[in-house]
Amino acid sequence: MAQFFNKKEDIVQEAINGVVAASGGKLTRLDGYPFVRVVVRSDWDQSKVAIVSDGGSGHEPAHAGFVGSGLLTAAVCGDVFASPSVDAVLAGIQAVTGKAGCLLVVKNYTGDRLNFGLAAARAREMGLRVNMVIVQDDIALPDLAQPRGLVGTLFVHKIAGAVAEAGGDLEDVTNAAQRAAQGAISIGMSLSSCTVPGSDREDRIAEGDIEMGLGIHGESGAEQIAFKDAKKAVADAASKLEPHLTADNYCVLLNNLGGTTALEMSVLTQELQKSSIGDRITHIVGPAPLMTALDMHGVCISVYPVDETDLPLLQAEVAVSSWPDMQEIVPTALLPLPEHSNSVRILASSHDGHARIIRECCDALIDAEADLNALDSKSGDGDTGATVATAARALLDRLDKLPQADLIQLFPAIGHELTQTMGGSFGVILAIFFSAAGEACSSGRTPIAALQFGLQRIKEVGGANLGDRTMIDALEPALEVLEQGLEDAASLARKGAEDTAFMLKAKAGRAAYVNAAQLKGNTDPGAEAVARVFERLARSNAQVS
Repeated sequence: MAQFFNKKEDIVQEAINGVVAASGGKLTRLDGYPFVRVVVRSDWDQSKVAIVSDGGSGHEPAHAGFVGSGLLTAAVCGDVFASPSVDAVLAGIQAVTGKAGCLLVVKNYTGDRLNFGLAAARAREMGLRVNMVIVQDDIALPDLAQPRGLVGTLFVHKIAGAVAEAGGDLEDVTNAAQRAAQGAISIGMSLSSCTVPGSDREDRIAEGDIEMGLGIHGESGAEQIAFKDAKKAVADAASKLEPHLTADNYCVLLNNLGGTTALEMSVLTQELQKSSIGDRITHIVGPAPLMTALDMHGVCISVYPVDETDLPLLQAEVAVSSWPDMQEIVPTALLPLPEHSNSVRILASSHDGHARIIRECCDALIDAEADLNALDSKSGDGDTGATVATAARALLDRLDKLPQADLIQLFPAIGHELTQTMGGSFGVILAIFFSAAGEACSSGRTPIAALQFGLQRIKEVGGANLGDRTMIDALEPALEVLEQGLEDAASLARKGAEDTAFMLKAKAGRAAYVNAAQLKGNTDPGAEAVARVFERLARSNAQVS
């Protein structure tokens, strides 16, 4: 798998240089490459308690991205998923520790404990005041003697950082950090493993499964179970967390493990609110990539009890762009639709013939969803099938409320429905098509002539013509012979759609930006949709007149 790095041996130090360069002068680093890789606050004057953390790289923006006022004083960066050396940790401690002392926040992994622990001991021998707090928030394996430190570590950073920034002494900061470490609980889940730079991805998670209770280094989780959907995944995670919840109110930190889209994270946020623990979650940090595992397609959920002591600490401002502010979760406020959105008033009526045609058209589009998505992925964004199928389902749901018996009203009513349910350019084009057809009917044209008028209107408005590799290549020839019967129309629609596979330059739509090699041999999805509709109508012996 191709990745954006030069040599894997240099990726950490080059990434650190990038972070420091983009900080606007707020960050600096110790001059100790390649073995000492420490990011430090540029404004640090050693007047307050220093907070040092980190471990392996690959968790960005943690931990170098959290160096700044109100959070970390320094981050000691190891290789990808590997603890930094004792000498590197010691150098970091020495660089930032003054009379106020230093707190080390360490995740409960063997390498981190050993290297940070020995470095702390050596620092004390030098006369430095150094305390260490171990974070072990993972609840995936309840019987495990040494639970791992996961995303709950960030709660510790935030609370300890706020106390230190407010001028608390080393004992105050340590006690706050210890309280946070004991209160945070976390569980991770993922649909895939991660890709370590320079290595092939280990596909240990089977397609269709989700791994529950995994760590942040790509290591295996507690179990693999069948994946159904976001709702079930969040429900399973919530069931693991729920027995550990003893307080009334919690803050959740919803962490993207690196490969989950923002869209998915928002869905997971909603499902978390609806889960068995949702009524106890009053505040949220994220959703955001905060402590990632490279490109792992997963999420880690961490919760922490909030009370009058810790709530102000979690809310305290920080001078770190990578840290999202904590937000209170409030009920969704709904605004009424503007009046003009409901301005179309129609009287429902029934007509068996027209209703049958609408059903056949909609069923054809629904059945073609996967095929149209596949075609669109060759030249667009892969959503044509889903878009038209969603609109078709909505239209079927509204069928009984349409003026089926009056084409003058029915055509624009269909157009109105499509403007509400079908996004993208396809929905607008079809809305114009049917609205124009209704206009033509009102002036006395036959239904077929009205549809032809609608075609002319979309050609004028959209700027596409026959031969431009659009739906028009199937629709225009079909409408030209529609009076001869649906079989002829379906035949010409199919030919028109197939011809688009040999049109190597689109002049309209997203395909206009795609090179010829991608277009060759692939039918335009809009034209294919039109052909499928006419073929379905021909097979059903529907009557269009």
